[in-house]
Amino acid sequence: MQYRSPVYDIIAVPVEKIEPNTYNPNAVAPPEMKLLYESIRVDGYTMPIVCYYVKAKDIYIIVDGFHRYRVMLEHADIYKRERGLLPVSVINKPLDQRMASTIRHNRARGSHDVDLMSNIVKELHELGRSDAWISRHLGMDRDEILRLKQITGLTALFRDVQFGQAWRPAEHEEEEAATPALSSESSPPSDA
Repeated sequence: MQYRSPVYDIIAVPVEKIEPNTYNPNAVAPPEMKLLYESIRVDGYTMPIVCYYVKAKDIYIIVDGFHRYRVMLEHADIYKRERGLLPVSVINKPLDQRMASTIRHNRARGSHDVDLMSNIVKELHELGRSDAWISRHLGMDRDEILRLKQITGLTALFRDVQFGQAWRPAEHEEEEAATPALSSESSPPSDA
């Protein structure tokens, strides 16, 4: 079967059936939200919201487009004009792939909340994804992944990391050479 991009199958979905995801790290400042509202007010919705459909609950979880969704929720004029319907493009991917899609969409456009990004790295690791997978699918280099892991402070994120010999500054080595080491013969007597 020939591949068909989801954008060719846009559907109109009642906004009440759409829910945000729990992992989006993209933040939009108030001036940009005003501009987004103005854009939608003047030009209409020109881009669909990307969602994953949860058949068991009959809901759509946002993968990309949270702020376009927010405009409809927060502006009665937009809700009324659009009759409460949002254009939705549906993708059918597992959670890790949806998280990666969200990040790819966001990184192509804007900035991210660092704490939320570190939580996504943590969640992807908990889902069994390697640093190489995260790097390839989220467009991050290994240093960025390392920094985000450090923010979470969870040692579990480092379980697959191979650590080498630590670097020791030269002045530290000089201090050690000047201080005689205690041998087992010169150690203080024990209380035993």
